[in-house]
Amino acid sequence: MKIFKRPSMATLADVDTDAALAEARKLIGRRIEQPARRAFLQRSLTLGGLSLLSGCSISDNATVEAALMRISRFNDAAQAWIFDPTRLAPTYPDAMITRPFPFNAFYGEDEVREVAEAGYRLEVTGLVADKRSWTLADLRAMPQQDQVTRHICVEGWSAIGKWGGVPFADFLRRIGADTSARYVGFKCADDYYTSIDMPTALHPQTLLTLTYDGQPLPPKYGFPMKLRMPTKLGYKNPKHIRAIFVTNTYPGGYWEDQGYNWFGGS
Repeated sequence: MKIFKRPSMATLADVDTDAALAEARKLIGRRIEQPARRAFLQRSLTLGGLSLLSGCSISDNATVEAALMRISRFNDAAQAWIFDPTRLAPTYPDAMITRPFPFNAFYGEDEVREVAEAGYRLEVTGLVADKRSWTLADLRAMPQQDQVTRHICVEGWSAIGKWGGVPFADFLRRIGADTSARYVGFKCADDYYTSIDMPTALHPQTLLTLTYDGQPLPPKYGFPMKLRMPTKLGYKNPKHIRAIFVTNTYPGGYWEDQGYNWFGGS
């Protein structure tokens, strides 16, 4: 099995940060129509050195978007460099679980997708040795793990929940995934999609979640399965997963393709 090597600092040198900062500062102007996204960009740009943007409005024209995306790529590289694949996120006692745990998605709770267990198959493709489909029974037969961790949303709230399922690293090794590949991508039954870096995929707390609070995962929390990563912001945790693929080609994501940082560390 190939071993992942931490990216070198050369990846950070690919970004002309001085030029990007100067361009972004010059083009501060009209406000973006999506307040949550604007606030997210203002917070996340600090890693790229744009602390001067705090409290400012940012133009949404194409040139500004390009400047912001260059800073976003710098942030991704910086976060990947400082990410420790062995450092654990805090865990909590059951008494601290947030009840009820909040619903979150890019649609309303009355639009939650109902996925039938009968006939469900998890597709596995890409740089893996075993491309067979998986049933929920197959996944439930693997060793399970519980965790009580905090979900942190980019919109500023957080909640503690209890998740159970298969350690994702175990699943990747079971299917013979190339763990030197750069990305793991996810396609979901609610048309959501996202992708993560391989070190996060192999993190010991990254969980292919099948239960919530000791019960089968409810539809509003992502049935039949959700990827739970306490080291990532909420939008990086896909629900209703129907396909997983391993690749070296950048897959993007639903929010990432609209300007959110791709790495999304919490």
